[in-house]
Amino acid sequence: MGKKKAEKSKSDGPGIVTRSSKRLVLVSGRSHPELAEDVAKALDSELLPTEHRTFASGEIYTRFGESVRGCDAFVIQSFGQPVNEWIMEMLIMVDALKRASAKRITVVAPYYPYSRQDKKGRGREPISARLIADLMKAAGANRIMSVDLHAAQIQGFFDGPVDHLFAQPVLLDYFRQQLEAEKDLVTIVSPDMGRVRVADNWSDQLGAPLAIIHKRRDPRVANQVTVHEIVGQVEGRVCLLVDDMIDTGGTIVKAAEALKANGALRVIVAATHAVFSDPAPVILTSEAIDEVVVTDTLPLPEERRFPGLTVLPIAPLLARAIHEVFEDGSVTSMFDGAA
Repeated sequence: MGKKKAEKSKSDGPGIVTRSSKRLVLVSGRSHPELAEDVAKALDSELLPTEHRTFASGEIYTRFGESVRGCDAFVIQSFGQPVNEWIMEMLIMVDALKRASAKRITVVAPYYPYSRQDKKGRGREPISARLIADLMKAAGANRIMSVDLHAAQIQGFFDGPVDHLFAQPVLLDYFRQQLEAEKDLVTIVSPDMGRVRVADNWSDQLGAPLAIIHKRRDPRVANQVTVHEIVGQVEGRVCLLVDDMIDTGGTIVKAAEALKANGALRVIVAATHAVFSDPAPVILTSEAIDEVVVTDTLPLPEERRFPGLTVLPIAPLLARAIHEVFEDGSVTSMFDGAA
């Protein structure tokens, strides 16, 4: 269970022929079991039987039900709330795999934790995204796979291969169908200067003009944004706001309100990671937003869902990337150089 085999012959010397096999093992933590199950189904495989416990003291215990010696292990763990508990569980799973003689360990983290702390904005601040990479390496991870990193530089924090996947193809397929009748009215909007490159790529893919919202954030006050001005034509347009994540929703709602105030016909929000910290599920129902489209890189229980929310599956993308890594193929070729 929990593994796929790819057998091949090799010659170890004159007259000696041996059979070797590669074993793919999928391991899941408790943060997002539905996603892990979907990935396993897409790979026509099964998750490795795993015992997870949290003791009364809060300590975490993990034990695998089958041998993983010599396997190519993929640890699937997303990082919703409580993020620190799931980080610790992931590290313990990786350590258990290393001590059980797994040949290669890949952490599949659809949403990379602490990704917004990727640099020092002020003195005496940590670079926590680098710390997470160091912890994974110390635990025994050989490779990391993640979707839409908040900052591309995070790839350089890990001393080993990092597969940076893009959810854009998943989202684009949806919008090409949904906006077919209005394609001539669509404008791609970047919610801030940091997302301009991504929004520009969306603009090229959909053949739509680009608009940019200039905002200013007070570094001393978390999750509060002031929208200043919009660069580009949005009046009478269907505005597609694209971002990598939605946390409390404050940035997106203010941006949507600014677009509607400047004459936008409709405002649709597209994001990869639905963090949805309170009060996001409430404020995202704002009249300024007509639809929110996200992927399921993070678990979304019913209490965090709301009318107008569309959730797209990310498992097929992850499964294909895992297959490419296992077969020593090319992950980059999955995106045709589009992102």
